[in-house]
Amino acid sequence: MIARLLPIAALLAAVPASAQAPAALSLEQRMLLRCSAAFALVANRQAAGDAEALGYRVAADKAREFFVRSSAQVMDEAGLDRPAIAAALQREAQDLLRPGALAAIMPPCLAALNASGI
Repeated sequence: MIARLLPIAALLAAVPASAQAPAALSLEQRMLLRCSAAFALVANRQAAGDAEALGYRVAADKAREFFVRSSAQVMDEAGLDRPAIAAALQREAQDLLRPGALAAIMPPCLAALNASGI
């Protein structure tokens, strides 16, 4: 049993400390990252021709700018480095892959995008 855990332990040791333990983010910061991940997933699915994703009327350039600005803001406010912000975005994107999660988050994310002035 322990022998099976050794490769996992080695992988965890290889991950930078900042990516291992997520920083305590505020609700606003989590929402910025969650919406950034949602916009990235929608853009990816739109590029693949996914009918549901094509139903979201979001300009790719605006969504991309939201992603960039939000990521930079959270990095600055929370003191995260690039591996840590990438890990946080990956966690949010992974969570949004649950059935119905992306559809549920898109209305508030679209409202946040519109309110951002981008």
